[in-house]
Amino acid sequence: MHRSIRNTLALVPLALVLITPAVRGGEADALSPSVRDANAQLLSQFFAQGGGASPAVLEYRRKLAEYQAARAAFDAEAGAYWSQISEKRKGRNAKRRSGQQVTLDDYVLEHPPLYNGPKKPVNPEPEETPDRPPRKPIPVVADFLRAAQELYQFTPQRPSSEVEFKRAYARYALASGLTREQAVRVYAFETGGTGSHDVQAGIEHGGKRAISTAMGYNQLLTTNSVELLAEQGHELIRALSEKVARSSGPARQALEHKLVVLKKMVAHAKSVPDTWSEHEKIGNTAQGWAMHAMVLDIDIGPMLQTHKLLTSVLFARAKGHTRPLTAAELEMMNLTGDGTGLDMVTMPQAMREQVPTSNFFQRGGYERNPVAIRHNTVAKLLAVTDDRMDVNSGKPGARELAAAF
Repeated sequence: MHRSIRNTLALVPLALVLITPAVRGGEADALSPSVRDANAQLLSQFFAQGGGASPAVLEYRRKLAEYQAARAAFDAEAGAYWSQISEKRKGRNAKRRSGQQVTLDDYVLEHPPLYNGPKKPVNPEPEETPDRPPRKPIPVVADFLRAAQELYQFTPQRPSSEVEFKRAYARYALASGLTREQAVRVYAFETGGTGSHDVQAGIEHGGKRAISTAMGYNQLLTTNSVELLAEQGHELIRALSEKVARSSGPARQALEHKLVVLKKMVAHAKSVPDTWSEHEKIGNTAQGWAMHAMVLDIDIGPMLQTHKLLTSVLFARAKGHTRPLTAAELEMMNLTGDGTGLDMVTMPQAMREQVPTSNFFQRGGYERNPVAIRHNTVAKLLAVTDDRMDVNSGKPGARELAAAF
């Protein structure tokens, strides 16, 4: 369709309408600086572009201006909302530190804005795309095993069967204070009820590519393994030392070597400040990969899987939460971190029905999480977690783990 110069010029006032939110009288100052700057930039682009452009390009520019204006307005609204979420979180933390009661007023009770404006249009003209550095491949089991061998001359002792690993996990979990229900239902949720001791996120249920280093029954990341070695290393060393003392012959020699390696790993994990960020730095190196290989070992692996959950149980207990955690509550702490998870766990049911899940997320994490968006209160999120556990607990792997207890 041919478009005359007169029609093209007619787009200018239309663009002004599209990129300027409804502002009357002296309300222009109410716009945030970011929105005003975006609008000014769009106007500049609109007038700078135009002569000789095809109708398709002009239509694209019109739609792009509309999209950018809608996104700028949304980002201003969302930014204010998520700033309020952050301030409320700081307030709750301060109240808890001073022993004050957290109430409904300490949460944002409105749900976050979700963008429902126009989609970004496709440019009909070819665009130059900036060169992006290639993504680092996510390490997999073969990389963990190679790192352990190269750095520690150690190969984890793999179980002779999956049942053997499950039995070792069940024994240690029960002895440490986890319940059968907690262990089995969290396993069912994390692995879909069918996972093996070496299952890795993405390489499961027909998946071909790892999406993270999360591995095993409770999906430990490399950072989790480093952190557990740093914080629970003394307990792992004690338990393995007792096993060495009960053994003899070649089996004892293999265990003694494993104990030497474990002590070296623990020492390295403890050599940095006990923070997630420092442990993450190690986890992203071959040293961290080697430590992560211990998740696969028949002696160390069940202990690491247990302590991934047990630390949350003990954290809740230390904070005065004496009621046993349900599996769904434990999973919330497993997924979101102990502090955030405990915030949900300690909330009365009446508050759970009203408090939006957004209170426990950063903006980026929430907007990429369709489950938290659909099940948008604490009560709904815990209910859907329980439902998934119910379904997956009937699958073969979960039934086999339950039988191991």
